[in-house]
Amino acid sequence: MSDARTNESAVSPANAAESVAAEIVVAHSPDSDDAFMFYGLRAGAVDTEGLRFRHELADIETLNRRALAGELAVTAVSFSAYAHLAERYLLLPHGASFGDGYGPCVVARAGDPSAPASLAALGGRRVAIPGELTTAALAFRLYASGAETVVVPFDRIGEAVLSGDADAGVLIHEGQLTWQDDGFSLLADLGAVWKGETGLPLPLGGNVVRRDLGPDLVGRISRSLGRSIEYSLSRREEALTDAMRFARGLSREKADRFVGMYVNDWTRSYGPEGRRAVRLLLARGHAAGLLPRAVEPEWVDEASLFAAFLPRGDSGPGG
Repeated sequence: MSDARTNESAVSPANAAESVAAEIVVAHSPDSDDAFMFYGLRAGAVDTEGLRFRHELADIETLNRRALAGELAVTAVSFSAYAHLAERYLLLPHGASFGDGYGPCVVARAGDPSAPASLAALGGRRVAIPGELTTAALAFRLYASGAETVVVPFDRIGEAVLSGDADAGVLIHEGQLTWQDDGFSLLADLGAVWKGETGLPLPLGGNVVRRDLGPDLVGRISRSLGRSIEYSLSRREEALTDAMRFARGLSREKADRFVGMYVNDWTRSYGPEGRRAVRLLLARGHAAGLLPRAVEPEWVDEASLFAAFLPRGDSGPGG
């Protein structure tokens, strides 16, 4: 894949920061977990240090592609896509989605004797994936390299499998909770396979910020988004009610479960294990020839931001 960075215009960090400082576009998926995470910002309930935020919604593969072109100052991306973006973007130290023993689900038609019955049976079979740059596609290819993959919009993968256009499909988002009700059999939960092999959660997606915005603006953005996550987690029912607008037909019970799967302590901070999981995923993807280069992920310096998350009067750990 060509590297979009080769087309980057010569814009100084100061000019780049000035051009977006008045209004920061935060791009993310139209899902209940992302909506929950950013509720504090949407509600105007957290200190944004003078920044105004506008939310822009698109499916994750669209966001991956737009980030490749450098269009977005702050966006959710797949960790698989980050391997193509690392020179232009930094990972924010919060806001990530990890599948801790669960994740994208590989499914086939239930009750169909001709359908594949396991990952090992997918060699040469046609499998629908939700985008070339998604972590779901990367994880699937790590464990089923002999399959023939075809890109299908994430919300039409089930339809492709049921119609016979694909022998199997990789479900993300709400499909991870509804596959059984929708007429599928489970071939593998990729998050469970990954954790069983590595002992680590599967890193799916994170929030990134463009490097050329400069340290002051990047810090203000990072602190604002971190406050939003904390606000939402501390007001769970309120934030969940707001996020139900993006639940795509899930009951409140299932939406609550879905949010709990992907907005939790891993979202607050990667921690050493989360960062190790990201490094391992990127290393394995590169070793398997699925990612273009060896990438050492870089995060916004969490230590320098820590004080901004402390309640007044709290001197921090050990204080």
